[in-house]
Amino acid sequence: MSTPFCGRAVPALLFTLAACAATPTLALSYAEALALAEQQAPGLRAQRASVDGAQAAQAGAGALPDPRLSLGVENLPTSGMDRWSLTRDFMTMQRVALMQEVPNAAKRAAQAETAQARAARERALLTVQRLQLRQALGTAWTGVRSVEQRRAVLHQLLVENGRLQQTLPARIAGGAPAAELLMARQEALALADRMDELQRDADKSRAALRRLIGVSADAALDDDVPLPLLQADELRARVHGHAELAAYPAQQAMARAELREAQAESRGDWSWEVAYSRRGRQWGDMVSLQISFELPWQKERRQQPAQAARLREAERVDAEREDAERRHRQELDDDLAELQSLAGQIGRAQADGLALAQERLALAMVSYEAGRGELGAVLAARGQLLELRLRLIELRAQQTLLCVRLNSLSQE
Repeated sequence: MSTPFCGRAVPALLFTLAACAATPTLALSYAEALALAEQQAPGLRAQRASVDGAQAAQAGAGALPDPRLSLGVENLPTSGMDRWSLTRDFMTMQRVALMQEVPNAAKRAAQAETAQARAARERALLTVQRLQLRQALGTAWTGVRSVEQRRAVLHQLLVENGRLQQTLPARIAGGAPAAELLMARQEALALADRMDELQRDADKSRAALRRLIGVSADAALDDDVPLPLLQADELRARVHGHAELAAYPAQQAMARAELREAQAESRGDWSWEVAYSRRGRQWGDMVSLQISFELPWQKERRQQPAQAARLREAERVDAEREDAERRHRQELDDDLAELQSLAGQIGRAQADGLALAQERLALAMVSYEAGRGELGAVLAARGQLLELRLRLIELRAQQTLLCVRLNSLSQE
């Protein structure tokens, strides 16, 4: 039954191939999509701004505070013959002073370390953002490709259903049951419903991709997500490089630096001041020098509570990192177990499932064409083959998504 159709399809196929050869391809590669996503991602732009800001703040961290200039009048009379005079009373002075606060060296060093650690944390978060963007793109890309493959399978079955409906009137005229045409039409309606569902999924997948790369998401996708092969032992050895763990070393460094800064408060700061005082012409001018020291004499009420709070913060960061690493190790084991299960299901479907389903369909077709079988058996066998092919596409998509996750959440 298929030979005449193939004869009619060959010229049309050759014409289509010639047209494709004459038309330049506009397909989008995954590498191009990844470059577009990194260029357009507002999250990456925001995090780059955070990195630039943290790096700019490093220059001033640990530096001395700005000096203070003070201008004033001392001992200005408010009564008597010399009231409001700046020159007649010998005690009245016009004063100009320069004062500099000097935090202790340990505090300034801790402030510089905190700024350095904050910049390192922002750079680590930028890496996390980039890896998460790669994972989101791989997920959306795989969704689009999976839907396209399922639509191609359904379209092929719709074409076969159309051919079947064209041949049924002649078979019915030859004595075949009239219900066969109704069965073929029912199958066509069910396939049309499935196509509508796939169109919905395709629109959603394209929308997810469009959010990442803009209007370029509407182009044809020319390949699958490229995934390097990784061994289970290698993946387990790389857990410490997980994206979520990348920022913890910098956060731990920040917590330790802030603890040292709190401890440095116990030492106290000091300041110096130089002042020039001018009096009337008949009196000599004067210069003053002053040095002041902080006296942290209530350490148990001020410095020690702050130190305890910073120590608890450092312990919290350490505990969170350990918890996150344990969680990711469990997630990795779960993903590897899922990958192993998917590999077994895909292998059986490819090695035996498809062959058995195709053999069943072939036997049903032979029996039906010989007039010994019913169309229902053919449609049932074809439906089983369809579900198996769709199931295989879904399993491969799940496998790809797991691989995307495992390859996108490590900075190594």
